Amino acid sequence: MKKRKGLVIVNTGEGKGKTTAALGVLFRAWGQGFQICVIQFIKAETGRWGEVKAAEKLNIEWYKTGAGFAQTPEEKAEAAAKSREAWGLAQKKIIAGGFDLVILDEFTYPLHYGWLSVEEVLTWLRENKPPDLHLLITGRDAPQALIDYADTVTEMRNIKHAFERGVKAQSGIDF
Repeated sequence: MKKRKGLVIVNTGEGKGKTTAALGVLFRAWGQGFQICVIQFIKAETGRWGEVKAAEKLNIEWYKTGAGFAQTPEEKAEAAAKSREAWGLAQKKIIAGGFDLVILDEFTYPLHYGWLSVEEVLTWLRENKPPDLHLLITGRDAPQALIDYADTVTEMRNIKHAFERGVKAQSGIDF
């Protein structure tokens, strides 16, 4: 049997659908019997979105590690600290050896904001990511170094969004 080549996949861009596309990969992987771990870097620990409820029913290991999008200096400091803790968790899960797919949702934000060093993260991944592990990273503003490192990069481009016309986020579609 041919050995699997673990891919690094990045979904980035200004348009809607980065996490949604990652969840499509998750669903496909789950159907093939993959062991999956999801770590959400920005979404609040208290969140009960549809994907979280589904993951519980599908027995997918899922961590919500954020406090939401930060506005004040205090919130930003808390978000930075939570991101560093979440990266520590991600490192443990990546090297644990029990997963076929690890999704780091909204991981580009801590990189973009400088809460985590892009070069330190990429050096660690080069040295520690198991060669057969698929790693999927989502979020806007993916750093160029991450794009260069990845095997597959998709940019979501916003053409039109209901929110721009005053339509609030819809249960089952947006969360």
